[in-house]
Amino acid sequence: MSRILAIDYGIKRTGIAITDEMQMIAFGLTTIASDNAISFLKDYFYKEKVELVLVGEPKQMDGTPSQSADLINAFVAQFQIAFPGIPVERVDERFTSKIAFQTMIDSGLNKKQRKNKALVDEIAATIILQDYLRYKK
Repeated sequence: MSRILAIDYGIKRTGIAITDEMQMIAFGLTTIASDNAISFLKDYFYKEKVELVLVGEPKQMDGTPSQSADLINAFVAQFQIAFPGIPVERVDERFTSKIAFQTMIDSGLNKKQRKNKALVDEIAATIILQDYLRYKK
């Protein structure tokens, strides 16, 4: 089987998570500069087979798009041009950053470690992916 990859795309940083080949477990892969996302993914897709990419879709509490929706829509359009053979599915990402931060607290990370925004983004992408796997079954 091939993997599923999740992207938590942001203005500065992008968190990336991936499944195992059996698509049972999600784990954080990395956080990269958003400007480098397409080139990073080109390299990654060359090495690993990915059958689906999930992209977090930010929404307000009432379900309307958030302020960063245009930025993420532009990224998705770039992605689809660069990788026409890989389907993209948008996934509601409300609360993932807050859940990621709480996960860091619960896992015992100290205050300095919790200020690592790159880690928050990677954990948020992992949460997006894990939720997808849970509801897919």
